[in-house]
Amino acid sequence: MSNLTTLVKSIQDIMRQDAGVDGDAQRISQLAWMIFLKIFDDKEKEYELADDNYESPIPNKLRWRNWASDEEGITGDELLEFINNKLFKSLKDLKVTPDSDPKGFMIKALFEDSYNYMKSGTLIRQVVNKINQVDFNNLKERHIFNEIYEQILKDLQSAGNAGEYYTPRAVTQFMADMINPKLGEVVFDPACGTGGFLTSALEIMRKQMKTPEDWQTIQNSIKGVEKKPLPHLLGVTNLILHDIEVPVITHGNSLARPLRDYTDADRVDIILTNPPFGGTEEPGIENNFPANYRTRETADLFLMLIIQLLKEKGRAALVLPDGFLFGEGAKTRIKERLFEKCNLHTIVRLPNGVFNPYTGIRTNLLFFTKGEPTEEVWYYEMQYPPGVKNYNKTKPIHISEFDVVKKWWGKDNKAGRSKREENQFAWKVSAKDIIANNYNLDIKNPNTVEENHGNPEEILQKYNAVEIKIAQLREQLKYELTKVLS
Repeated sequence: MSNLTTLVKSIQDIMRQDAGVDGDAQRISQLAWMIFLKIFDDKEKEYELADDNYESPIPNKLRWRNWASDEEGITGDELLEFINNKLFKSLKDLKVTPDSDPKGFMIKALFEDSYNYMKSGTLIRQVVNKINQVDFNNLKERHIFNEIYEQILKDLQSAGNAGEYYTPRAVTQFMADMINPKLGEVVFDPACGTGGFLTSALEIMRKQMKTPEDWQTIQNSIKGVEKKPLPHLLGVTNLILHDIEVPVITHGNSLARPLRDYTDADRVDIILTNPPFGGTEEPGIENNFPANYRTRETADLFLMLIIQLLKEKGRAALVLPDGFLFGEGAKTRIKERLFEKCNLHTIVRLPNGVFNPYTGIRTNLLFFTKGEPTEEVWYYEMQYPPGVKNYNKTKPIHISEFDVVKKWWGKDNKAGRSKREENQFAWKVSAKDIIANNYNLDIKNPNTVEENHGNPEEILQKYNAVEIKIAQLREQLKYELTKVLS
């Protein structure tokens, strides 16, 4: 395909004609399960080439190639009947046993929460034929489609809360680069959305591969949990596109399990995440946490969970809003625990608007290592690039904007003790000072040079003089104009 942007737009235009699809969120949900089946079928062609004895977990008549790939295949009411009463019913009720192919469990789980919103079998056929124009085994087309896939997710940001599961690629890539996961380390995202952090970590580890066994190690090292059905489906699909055969992404709420129930077997080396912020959990979830730390604010509970789930020397990077930095009450006690259990070595303060148009809330990237208390916190205050006053959907933050931070960061990013220097945008604060200020992490840049605008009274006098001069010129112009007209 030469223009996949046009392809996706044409698919969306077809869906808009269907009476059953209401709004962007349902359109992407409809597109998601269809793309999943096409991608899975294309991947199965690879599995069949590698293994003559490969058997699909999907019944033969329900495989994409056998009902969707023929452009002149079933359509209209016959296709609608097939999808609603055979395809979905069979995949939701897929018979799986402990000895079954794990792919079967994955497909059953994905379709338990998927729906066919379209009511016109004729329009479904048109969408199917459009999707068939993409060969997901073609590396070039797959790469291009990843870009379009992300663009579709960005479009969801205007569809209410759906936008909460998209983190700009530049942010996920920077955080993964700084954490720098090593081959053999387990990477976990407890609120993984569409899998952006997991794929960023995967690509870093992929570069370290030397043997087929290394790739199997990576397959078992990427894990996530996602609460909502649509991002869960998109996350699984995203990882399959990145060659993970059976993505380990659990559909559920990471906060629903009591904190005390997590054992050493659950602990991981790395956590990369953007926990939902600005929202509250359903009543009762806070009871899964010790009484002193109970709150219904989602982001706060996730930070407690992250501290619990990290191994000793484990590393974490997460996105948190300004409200956490200066918040009090349970937030103060959570920050106290963070300082006691972990070395919060770096806070990168992002410019306003990085998450536009979803939210204009100022956000921060926190980096810490478990196993030793915090002694000092380094801050870096990112600036807009020249000519940029804010970010938006069409002009998001770019990874190159983090180059200056990476250069300042230094080489020893694992322990956070690289040789750093203060500058106009970077400064450090001792843990003692932060503790003395009741764990307020919202610390202004002390190196900012305030621009001197002059004495306010003098400025006002000059302004008044200019106003008088303008009035005089206006009267002079009126006089000259009157002379000419008379």
